[in-house]
Order: sequence, then structure tokens, then C-alpha cells
Amino acid sequence: MDQTKINFNHKPLNLRITRSHECAYLENRAEQRLAADISETPHLHDQLAESGFRRVENWVYRPVCSTCNACIPIRVNAQNFFLSKNIKRIMSKNSDIQKSRFGNNADEQAYELFKSYLNSRHNDGQMATMSFSDFHSMIHNSPIDTFIIKYWDKNNDLIACMLMDSQRDGLSAVYSFFNPNQEKRSLGTFLILDSIMLTKELSKKWLYLGYLVKNSPKMAYKARFKPFQLYIDGKWMDAI
Repeated sequence: MDQTKINFNHKPLNLRITRSHECAYLENRAEQRLAADISETPHLHDQLAESGFRRVENWVYRPVCSTCNACIPIRVNAQNFFLSKNIKRIMSKNSDIQKSRFGNNADEQAYELFKSYLNSRHNDGQMATMSFSDFHSMIHNSPIDTFIIKYWDKNNDLIACMLMDSQRDGLSAVYSFFNPNQEKRSLGTFLILDSIMLTKELSKKWLYLGYLVKNSPKMAYKARFKPFQLYIDGKWMDAI
């Protein structure tokens, strides 16, 4: 387990280890998390995020699995991001998309898109049974600066959403979902690319992408966005 030291100058943070449950990314693996409620200590979020933690609603967490360390925190250097020919093609094919920024409206339209995405891509996951109330909490129950970007096509149909956290050194892509029937657009890749561009536009350096899991098709794609750093043994290191 990574023994990263975090200096808390205010109210002590109550860290707890969750019960073991089935891993969502690797077969025949169990997952445990180190987690804390930051409802009363939101000022600690950025320091925790820079130490490999992720946020979900008012909680932050990081994996602490006793027999596995496959989940590695990853962040993309937005200021030095390289636009390859393939990436330029993806941006070009989505040039017709319009978007709204910095709102946080979890409406029925967004929820229906969310459910459609889960039913197509993750119908066996923990989020598959989420109600509208659960979805609303995912968007609105945040003690820090959180916003949702919504994307519409030329027919004014909502086709994608990206939930984002704003941090002192960058942005964090919390969760994205999109129309699963728009495969030609490569919307999953496009959402990350657009988030990198927004990070750069805001003069921030890093886009945090959660965890890289090299042997998981659901998570290995993150290594496509270069240059990036990995959080290993308590420090961020440039990936070779």
C-alpha cells in the first residue's frame, strides 16, 4: 500500500477502508478502497486529488487492494498535448457539435442519455440501476467546484455529457456518457480531447483521467493521450 504522507492542517480527515467487492475492471479480482467524506473539509480535495484520490459525490477514494496495484492514477499534460493526425480527424468529424459549459443541470434529458449509455456499455455495472435521484446526486452532490458540459448535434439532440471538477492545477474528468449509437463520431475520445482543450484554454496544466488499468479494455485507452504522468510510489512520474 502506498504510504503517501498528506499534511492536514485543519480538522482531521476520517479515512476508512471499504469492504472488499468484485473488481469492475479485472476478472477474478476483488477491490477495496480507502475513502473519506470531505463534506466538511472541501479545502482538502485538491491535495487529495494530487495524491491519487478520486471524487464521487462528497467522497474521495483510492484503491488499496492487498494483492493488486493495477490501478495507477493518470493525468495528461494539456499544455504540451500532441495533436496527431488521427486526433485531428476525430475533432474534425465532430466540428458540428455545439456545447454548453459550466452548468450543473441534471435534467431528464441528460438522465435518459445516461441510462441509454449504461444499458449499452455497462449494463452489468454498479451504476446500471441508478434512479433519477441517484443521477441527480451524482451531478449536484459535490462540495467543490463541479460542472457538467453538455453536447448537442446539429438537430439539437443531446448526444454527450462530461462531468468535470475544477482543481487548482487542472481539471478532473469525473464521468462521461454519450449516445452509444453515434459510433462513427468516436465520442468517448472526443470528450477527452475537448476536455484537454478546455484545460489548456483555462491556462491549467493537468487533465486528471482517474486510473489507468493496462489490462482492462475499459481503462487502458487513457494511455493514448500524451504526454501524461503516472502516480507511482507517492510521486508523479513522466511516462516514457
